[in-house]
Amino acid sequence: MDVLERIQQQVDSYPIVIYMKGTPQFPSCGFSQRASQALAETGVEFAYVNVLEDPEIFENLPRFADWPTFPQLYIKGELVGGCDITLELFQNGELKTMVEDAMKGWEQSAEQG
Repeated sequence: MDVLERIQQQVDSYPIVIYMKGTPQFPSCGFSQRASQALAETGVEFAYVNVLEDPEIFENLPRFADWPTFPQLYIKGELVGGCDITLELFQNGELKTMVEDAMKGWEQSAEQG
């Protein structure tokens, strides 16, 4: 499986996934810290991929969705954006709604499947 297929599989496997430098507990850059902290503040579980531990993902994720920077937030398989967009959505209350809706849809499809 090539790296773009792996990324697609990860994005499809989790309702909410953030590709970040470091982990939510130990972020390695301020942008990743702020974005993951905003996600955590919603109270909804999310997956993360530490791009610093996977050089292939680090090198290829920017071309996966044509987004050049980290972090990258995906909800229901779609790129939402990076740190600035995540923080804006958090501040206006949309992020919580988006992640809650993603989890509801995910739980329903898991129950049916």
